[in-house]
Amino acid sequence: MKVAFTLNGAAAAWDGPPVTRLAAALREDLGLTGTKVGCDAGDCGACTVLLDGRQVCACLVAIGQVEGRSVETVEGLAGADGTLALLQKSFLAHGAAQCGICTPGMLMAAEELLRRTARPGRGQVEDALGGVLCRCTGYTKIVDAVLALSVQAPVVAPAAGAAVGARVPRVDGHAKVTGRDVFGADGIPADCLWIRVVRSPYARARFVLGDLALLRQRLAAVLTASDVPFNGFGIYPEIKDQPVLADGVVRYRGEAVLALVGTRADVLAIRDDEVPIVWTAEPPVIGIDAATAADAPLVQADRPKNLLLDGGVRHGDPAAAFAGCAAVAEGVFETAFVEHAYIEPEAGWAERVGDRIEIHVTTQTPYMDRDEIANVMRLKPESVRIVPTACGGGFGGKLDLSVQPLVAVAAWLLKRPVACVYTRPESMAATTKRHPARISAKFGCDAQGKLVACDVSATFDTGAYASWGPTVANRVPVHAMGPYAVPHVRTWGEAFFTNGPPAGAFRGFGVPQAAIAHEAMMDELADKLGVDRLEFRHRNALRAGDTTATGQTLVHSAGLAQCLDALRPGWQRAHAEAAAFNATGGVKRRGVGIGCMWYGIGNTSMSNPSRIRAGLSPAGTLTLYNGAVDIGQGSNTILTQIAADALGLSAAQFTLVAGDTDLTADAGKTSASRQTFVSGKAAEKAGLDLRQQILRLANAGPDAVLSLQGARLSVRDGAEVRTVDLATAGPLMGEGTFDPPTTPLDANGQGIPYATYAFAAQMAEVEVDTELGTVKVRRIVAAHDVGKAINPTLVEGQIEGGIAQGLGLALMEEFLPGRTENLHDYLIPTVGDVPEIECILIEDREPLGPSGAKGVGEPGLVPTAPAILSAVHHATGVRARRVPLLPHRLREALIKLQEGASKGTRA
Repeated sequence: MKVAFTLNGAAAAWDGPPVTRLAAALREDLGLTGTKVGCDAGDCGACTVLLDGRQVCACLVAIGQVEGRSVETVEGLAGADGTLALLQKSFLAHGAAQCGICTPGMLMAAEELLRRTARPGRGQVEDALGGVLCRCTGYTKIVDAVLALSVQAPVVAPAAGAAVGARVPRVDGHAKVTGRDVFGADGIPADCLWIRVVRSPYARARFVLGDLALLRQRLAAVLTASDVPFNGFGIYPEIKDQPVLADGVVRYRGEAVLALVGTRADVLAIRDDEVPIVWTAEPPVIGIDAATAADAPLVQADRPKNLLLDGGVRHGDPAAAFAGCAAVAEGVFETAFVEHAYIEPEAGWAERVGDRIEIHVTTQTPYMDRDEIANVMRLKPESVRIVPTACGGGFGGKLDLSVQPLVAVAAWLLKRPVACVYTRPESMAATTKRHPARISAKFGCDAQGKLVACDVSATFDTGAYASWGPTVANRVPVHAMGPYAVPHVRTWGEAFFTNGPPAGAFRGFGVPQAAIAHEAMMDELADKLGVDRLEFRHRNALRAGDTTATGQTLVHSAGLAQCLDALRPGWQRAHAEAAAFNATGGVKRRGVGIGCMWYGIGNTSMSNPSRIRAGLSPAGTLTLYNGAVDIGQGSNTILTQIAADALGLSAAQFTLVAGDTDLTADAGKTSASRQTFVSGKAAEKAGLDLRQQILRLANAGPDAVLSLQGARLSVRDGAEVRTVDLATAGPLMGEGTFDPPTTPLDANGQGIPYATYAFAAQMAEVEVDTELGTVKVRRIVAAHDVGKAINPTLVEGQIEGGIAQGLGLALMEEFLPGRTENLHDYLIPTVGDVPEIECILIEDREPLGPSGAKGVGEPGLVPTAPAILSAVHHATGVRARRVPLLPHRLREALIKLQEGASKGTRA
């Protein structure tokens, strides 16, 4: 069918099946990849476009429906000369685009509203954006950008030397607001073959492959385990337990079994019953209790008792100390699998170039990918090139391999480019999750409210394969006592294999689960002593000069007490307001809660280096060669600001080369909140190194002022101005390396696990409907010690986004294999769920960090769930023992509490 319509103001024509999705026609045939696809089910709204001026999900509109109508996409917002529309400028100025995958949809939804209502209110904006999901921003800055459209102030670039601390717009932001950022599925060559992965429908089974000859006649290839040179991968050098393609045994629902390779139409045309697999299902090992049962079947034959690993921290004598405590609190807390739910599913493509393989992929860790692919392919690392695409959210989920080995093996064998793009259900079924946990906690204090002892055991369900399980089980014991001075400590972490999905890294590496437990204990101890909950935490807060349970003395930058002080005025106000509201009676009750956290920046007791380069070409091009992948958190901008000030030139003069393993040095993985602290310090050193080279060439002193105009580099040293001839000086390259000083932990967990720690305190105000069991979070105030806010806008954005994910952890999100493998059964917070957020930035500078900075990527999430659950307890008396606190769970707890009260007991 030929379809004629108007596309971004110009006549357009398309020919093909009329039932083709508009999103597919725009992206694949008309070249407008600014319209993103996150679900193909109308759930995420990333593909939002305007049809006759009204927002629609392009994935739900058949191209035949647009005959004679007008379609507008994000590519049509800017002027014909490329000048950004006011809305796009506002998104840039307010930091409303983080990873950028949802940005086109958000822009189009906002555009529809603004055409109808020039000055909308906040409620109108939230209603208009309600159909578009964002997993990064927490929505606050998106709403602010739309509301501020009529009162825009010009963005002034900071002067040379003044970039650190300035609200600089993202250096990569223009591509995000115009839809030109190239994500994993956006730059696939037209001649690519496609992979469709056949996956296990069973959590535990054995299988036998039948005759594949007929399938191979129809396709370019059918890959099995025998086609993979080394069929195992994993995060740790000594643990390569996850097969690229299963070999006769599957250990979780969604595990890859076969890879069908052919044209896209051919692989999608294969019916499931045409794939000859004979399955023998076995009873799966589901959950911690099943895995630790005396007669539990082994998930992996070489892992006795299904144990991945265990270990802990011991300091003092907690057993004896508890005997002398004036108050003791204890409890058991459980959490579930949680899905990352980044809006961009896994995607990428590979091609063989001579004796090398090149992979273009959405990833958080290009060098780890390179080394893993080299191992799987039995190639040298230098024979593998990873070219990271724009990454539409990661949160830890894109640290593990996904499409990379599949496209690499296929492209290598077939000598043709091969692509793979996961569907939304496939992404959710096959990839890693947050570890379910069972945490048993016991804390005791003296009569003055000073903590004396704690004993915490954290047991984790690591799923079918190790992934990041060792990191979670090792990090949690260091953090399990919370950000408090506790003289007598025993903490323990252990992880067990089950037939659940592999549990990996997810924003916090188990610390959010532990925080739920230790913060509930702080509340209970405070209540037992009749001490204000904030005051109790303030008395026990770690401060500079204190020694932690691992024996590490915190010499600098421990700002929890300052964070708590910043909350005091709001804390008192919120309590008064909640008391006044509750005094009126009714089924709704309000409460105020608090949560604190600390978080070690970078890897635990491991080398954690980063290397960054800053170069100046003979033509005067200033380039930051940055191997640290920006997954939305803003590291491209942060590192540029840091390098610019160290060098002494304007950040606006830098160009960026990012991530490509052929063009950049290894800056380490984007995880553990490490990039600002570690790669930022490396960028600072690179800028200083380049500056020193320039000063030597000009024979100038350390206080000289640099100026770069085209190929002319001027150096003002006092009253004298010297010019460096870049053409004759040749290319200049500064390099910086930083590896935070840590030491291994001994058998008792003693040592220096991290060079520095982030601290935070958050206050939550909630309203609970006691009849329905629903919780509405009304307000969050977040005070975070970030060392130094290199870019306050981006720091706030990380905190706000973390809060939204923490809200989901507390109240909404529970992944159930086979049941919640889409974004309408698995619910993440929408713009309407996220409350008003106030960010308070505390700058207790860390001397090791660039300009005193630490990290904030994960800390934004950690205290949120504890604060919300604390507020629910304050409102209702219910202490949540299992999260998420879904309405039926809260309602059940309320009934038990009422029944207990009627019998004169406490629930």
